Amino acid sequence: MYFSKLYAPTLRETPAEAEVVSHKLLLRGGFIRKSSSGVYTYLTLAQRVLQKISAIVREEMNKAGGQEIMLPVIQPAELWLESGRWHVYGKELFRLKDRHDRDFCLGPTHEEIITDLVRGDVYSYRQLPLLLYQMQNKYRDERRPRFGLMRGREFIMKDLYSFDKDEAGLDVSYQKMYDAYTAIFTRCGLKFRPVEADSGAIGGSDTHEFMVIADSGEAEIVYCPECDYAANVEIALCVPSDNGEEPAKNMEKISTPGQTTIEQVSQFLQVPAQKLIKTLFYQADDEIIAVLVRGDRTINEIKLQRVHPSLTLEMASAQQIKEVTGCEPGYVGPLKLGKQIKIYADNEVKTMVNGVCGANEENYHYINVQPERDFPRTTYADLRLIEKGETCPKCQAVLNWARGIEVGQVFKLGTKYSEALNAKYVDENGKDNLMVMGCYGIGVSRTLAATVEQNYDEHGIIWPMSIAPYQVVVVPVKVQDPEIWQGAQTLYEELQKAGVEVVLDDRDERAGVKFKDADLIGYPIRLTIGKKYASEELVEVKLRKDSEISYINKNEIIEHVKGIIEKY
Repeated sequence: MYFSKLYAPTLRETPAEAEVVSHKLLLRGGFIRKSSSGVYTYLTLAQRVLQKISAIVREEMNKAGGQEIMLPVIQPAELWLESGRWHVYGKELFRLKDRHDRDFCLGPTHEEIITDLVRGDVYSYRQLPLLLYQMQNKYRDERRPRFGLMRGREFIMKDLYSFDKDEAGLDVSYQKMYDAYTAIFTRCGLKFRPVEADSGAIGGSDTHEFMVIADSGEAEIVYCPECDYAANVEIALCVPSDNGEEPAKNMEKISTPGQTTIEQVSQFLQVPAQKLIKTLFYQADDEIIAVLVRGDRTINEIKLQRVHPSLTLEMASAQQIKEVTGCEPGYVGPLKLGKQIKIYADNEVKTMVNGVCGANEENYHYINVQPERDFPRTTYADLRLIEKGETCPKCQAVLNWARGIEVGQVFKLGTKYSEALNAKYVDENGKDNLMVMGCYGIGVSRTLAATVEQNYDEHGIIWPMSIAPYQVVVVPVKVQDPEIWQGAQTLYEELQKAGVEVVLDDRDERAGVKFKDADLIGYPIRLTIGKKYASEELVEVKLRKDSEISYINKNEIIEHVKGIIEKY
């Protein structure tokens, strides 16, 4: 491809709309253009990268036994009503009506429609396991689209759905996809970590996110430097700290006038915050629940929803708290609550000795509380957010923290959708059973952006060889010089014959301008035809990922370039 013919309109200045590195460089490098908020056009260079990522994904999906299909983007509301998600998915769901006033949505995900497809065609255990995948655009009406391709309203995704006879079969399918994803992101040249995660609106049990490590990542993760444990901070397991040993004392109610915050009570009683028990009340669907955590800790609402499943979870109002406890917030506690109020507490609370909690009476607290003795109706679980400096739940090493960009996620759905949509098969004994499902997604367009977030410098993008839009750019320093131009053309043609993806920068521009564009776009190899070529038949070779320059004889340059491509 001649650069003068390549549709890659580079920009010298960064558009004001661009926020993160990938957004800036993909706009400046002529990869994408904004159509509307959260919606982008992929130009030639971006399309070539997407095709390479897609090819890698397809190869690994097929190798794992996946079969490619194509599901409709427009989905009937009836299926979403049948699964129960039409009213609970939220405003991110693009909803529309046809001319007959029937409700549809643009697919943000395809659990309902794939389950409907399979329940109509799969009847016997002999047809299972089944792994079906597609690659297509998804649509989510993000409240605040941002960061270019990282969080948009339209994006390209690969999603595979597995259907198995039982949980053991699901375990096998899940591991296949976990291994395939590891291979995909490795082949894409990314530094990543699979981390334990929350299943969110998709539902299901076990799930892992594949996180590309990058400072600009929206998600925060923890990982162990000594073992394989890694998790999103939203669900990272917390190891209860030692509350210390001391003789248990008798509970006593004392006056704490005007002391309503953890800090105030701590100072007033001259006890550390970790001795206090913080009691919070939540409205969980149609009931009020109480949740306890140590005074210096923060409740993790995602973990709470796992222990007490609910569609909606929000802090109770002051009026609701007063109705439940009989006093204003600031003096509330777990004692003297009606039996209709469920009480949950973080594991650390259970072993506290001589703690402090509200007395459910204005201006009073209890001291010398022993939770195991005094809170008999309490359900204990890991309910708090992890903090820096904490240890690994597997090997007790101090955890490291990093930021990551989610590029893929694997879910064990179980029978969540097969039960809702009655997707059954007949087993060896003629008995009906629910299919056991898994869901596995890769953000193809997000992987493009994440790659840039991890591979760039002050000059532009540094593409991994495997997904670069072109592998090589040939730069003649002066196209008016017949010898230099002829040498560049000959090299370009020989590289094409050798199967190398190459661009010839044929523009009548200064060499510096061409070099800047080459660095901005991020070709892995730059071959310069200049004075040394004319005098010594040497081609200047520079790899985008480092600053070293070498000179190779023109008769050896093709094999040299092929060697670099094979190496990287």
